Amino acid sequence: MPELLEVETYRQAAEEVVGRTVEAVRAPDAWFLKRGATPEALEAALLGARVRAATRRGKLLMLPMSSGAVLGLRFGMTGRLVVDGDLAIDRLEYSSVRVEPTWERFGMDLSGGGSLAIIDARRLGGVELDPDLDLLGPEASTATVAQLRTVLGTSTAPLKAVLLDQHRLAGLGNLLVDETLWRVGLDPGRPAGSLTADEQRRLADGIRRTVRTLGRRGGSHTGDLQAARTRGATCPRCGAPLLRRTVGGRTTYSCPVEQPIG
Repeated sequence: MPELLEVETYRQAAEEVVGRTVEAVRAPDAWFLKRGATPEALEAALLGARVRAATRRGKLLMLPMSSGAVLGLRFGMTGRLVVDGDLAIDRLEYSSVRVEPTWERFGMDLSGGGSLAIIDARRLGGVELDPDLDLLGPEASTATVAQLRTVLGTSTAPLKAVLLDQHRLAGLGNLLVDETLWRVGLDPGRPAGSLTADEQRRLADGIRRTVRTLGRRGGSHTGDLQAARTRGATCPRCGAPLLRRTVGGRTTYSCPVEQPIG
């Protein structure tokens, strides 16, 4: 599933289209167009415009255009970016390896014979114009202790639920959150606002370290906890049976010994 590491890979792939001009726009799926975007609005903003850059905030990929518009691309759980006919990522964790033509939800033909498109089997992503960055929290991979302290606040919601909330902190998904909390020894179900100052510092550092480590390995699915995300598995560090439960609406794995429930 695309978390910030996968979308960063998409951003790097999208750099190939920077400087190219949009010659055609394909928006066959009205459901995939978000926040008032329409095929007509996309054509007006994109046709004849040059891609100026490829940027990212959390899980949102942005292509600023010479027209002044910004194309925002979201990938949901199964969205994959295709640049010049090549998949930026061949396979996402928990998604199909197949590629069906009917799964193309958005595409642009570009000068020089190239293209950029999104394929999304489950249609959980989306395309929009001029995304409102005020709706997103700070970038998780660079969040400071002060920013994280604000994110957690005095919330009584589970820690994992707060970290998954893109309005509070942008970029983390199920795998990165579970891996990070396991690495720093914090229970996912603990009230977010209950962390001490030391725990807040440990968590901020843990997020940055986990993102860097898994980025070097190749993605959110490469964590040390990942292989143990099955029923009956044990903690990769201490060997205790892992706790499997739902936290923040997501299947969650944690070690009750190293991440004691407070």
